[in-house]
Amino acid sequence: MTVDVLIEININKKDKTFTYFVPDNLKKDISVGKRVLVPFNKQELEGFILKINKGTSEDLKSIIKVIDEDSILNEELLLLGKTICEDNLCNLVSIYQAMLPKGYKASKKSNVKEKYVNYLSIVDEEKALNFISTSKAKKQVLILEELLGGDKELKEFSYQTVNSLIEKGLIRKYQKEEYRIKDEVREKNVHKLNEYQKEAFNKIIESKKDIVLLNGVTGSGKTEIYMALIDEVLKEGKEAIMLVPEISLTPQIISRFKEHFDENISVLHSGLSTGEKFDEYRKILRKEVKIVVGARSAVFAPFTNIGIIIIDEEHSNTYKQDHNPRYNAIEVAFLRGKTHNAKVILGSATPTIESYARAKKGYYELVKLEKRANNASLPIVNIVDMTKELKKKNRIFSDELLLNIEDRLNKKEQIILLINKRGYSSYLMCEECGEVLKCPNCDITLTYHKSSGMNRCHYCGYAESNKGICKKCNGSMRLMGYGTERVEEEIKKLFPLAKTLRMDIDTTSRKGSHEAIINKFYNHEADILIGTQMIAKGLDFPLVTLVGVINADTILNLPDFRSNEKTYDLLSQVSGRAGRSDKLGKVIIQTFNTDNYAINLSKNHDYEKFYDEEIKVRKRLYYPPYSFIALIKVGGKDFKETINESNKIASYVRNKLRKEIVLGPSVSSLSKINNIYYFEIIIKYRGKEEVRNVLNEVRSLVENNNKIKVEFDINPSSF
Repeated sequence: MTVDVLIEININKKDKTFTYFVPDNLKKDISVGKRVLVPFNKQELEGFILKINKGTSEDLKSIIKVIDEDSILNEELLLLGKTICEDNLCNLVSIYQAMLPKGYKASKKSNVKEKYVNYLSIVDEEKALNFISTSKAKKQVLILEELLGGDKELKEFSYQTVNSLIEKGLIRKYQKEEYRIKDEVREKNVHKLNEYQKEAFNKIIESKKDIVLLNGVTGSGKTEIYMALIDEVLKEGKEAIMLVPEISLTPQIISRFKEHFDENISVLHSGLSTGEKFDEYRKILRKEVKIVVGARSAVFAPFTNIGIIIIDEEHSNTYKQDHNPRYNAIEVAFLRGKTHNAKVILGSATPTIESYARAKKGYYELVKLEKRANNASLPIVNIVDMTKELKKKNRIFSDELLLNIEDRLNKKEQIILLINKRGYSSYLMCEECGEVLKCPNCDITLTYHKSSGMNRCHYCGYAESNKGICKKCNGSMRLMGYGTERVEEEIKKLFPLAKTLRMDIDTTSRKGSHEAIINKFYNHEADILIGTQMIAKGLDFPLVTLVGVINADTILNLPDFRSNEKTYDLLSQVSGRAGRSDKLGKVIIQTFNTDNYAINLSKNHDYEKFYDEEIKVRKRLYYPPYSFIALIKVGGKDFKETINESNKIASYVRNKLRKEIVLGPSVSSLSKINNIYYFEIIIKYRGKEEVRNVLNEVRSLVENNNKIKVEFDINPSSF
């Protein structure tokens, strides 16, 4: 017997399997989808068995070890990987690795193991009772009395006393596997649907379409509908996957789900430790749970009988992975839904233009929720022109925002302030010569972080201490712009009695930090929450009555055809955090672009009008949903060499795709990252198959070109 094994040896080259001989002592353990340890050149590597061959050849190298007891990639996931690989022009091995948590990846370092805990139990209850009634050894008697109430962990007791009882044959020590995440005992809370939610629920259940777009205003109770739909699936003995876009959303969602579904849930997201992910994945493999809640990669949960896949906040670009393999979890959900004959629910107050267009055309079932769950009013939104505020020397906060913050603090209510930039200052500029401090490795300004006294690059990680002196002329460097750190400092100066929390990448890097910040704010241990866009979606704080958007233009100014859509989404979503309880909410949006339709229409929570405006622009410029987009990104260390190779690729593509629009090569929005220069070629197309074939030809042509690195991104979330 021989097997074909897929090994990760070079992520930039096409996949290649290697054939190995299977020794007799391992034959019974061999099956497709398992990991094996194999010799490769002078090292030992792990790989996935993709094929079992009947023939034999003892001249081949032999498998060293079979790692898994059961196949970790079932037949469906193996086929799914091949489809994703073809659709996204990436390596098959990279897709299989992306499907699995770290402890299950084929890796030289996959040494995660089960956690075992030492327990004690009574050997003979009658003997124990007799000892308790006659012995004067108080410590031993206390341990026996404890164990009569049930087995206990060894660590709770004195080792010396325990050993004495073991020697007397009264108790025994044994090991029990335990999961690293321990479920707390929760009071079951079954949420009942209101009349509008019931109507939406029934429409989804009765729909004959495979894909449903649930378009509900913020606070309309989409989560309650999700749970009711999962209840129906569980009654049929099927399984459910629930995807959320941000780690920050998982604590609240998981808490609500566990109150409703008890312990029938596995959690998968990047905020877990390697061991916790390993445990959660095993719960699924062992069929101990029927619901998975998690971020993007949870779409690959190894369920075998899926009844529903729910994608909450489907407009979020976090569902698209921004590095190889560049899969889109929503497209993966569609593929899995089709395989399992399961419904896919897309939920959002601000769906993507593409999703809403498909729903209006009838490709998806469109279900609307136009009222908040508790009949609360949508917040009042005021737009403040910051060009006028600058004349009053108000650079960060408008007079209106400050007055409203003071009012809410006096009323013991809570405030959320959104500034979609982290750090203290956006960049540093010399007051003498105008020189801007840039990263030496990237085409981007360094951001000043006051807490560490460092200037940092948010792309390559370069950092240097802030000396405040211009490297060009020795002039003084002035801090320009502002981020979350600066906003927090100014708020503390203006409102010294107010308690603040900051939520951005810098404050949430430690395990459990998202949950800790959310819980503190929910329990009113702080009055003001300052953060980036991670605080904008899905979070529910009953006491928040004011939301302030410090600068609504951060996304609007990006060179991205989706910038208006992303701006509208962000403003609508963060506005939805205000007034979710019985108090009326207010939102103050500060902007230098008061005439922009995305900003203006967010004021009236009018998604339909925004869609009508945006779809006209998309049609005129031939952008999705009127076309598909493919991006070819060419990178190299030498500028001239890279642009020359980019021109060759663009010419080849133009000659092959005469009916499609090919743009570029142009300098990437970030022309240099980590000393690599980047150029982009954009293809707007309708013919999927033809474009895929041409891109595969390009991939083959550049495969052995060591001068450049070429990446492909099908339907990128931004460029």
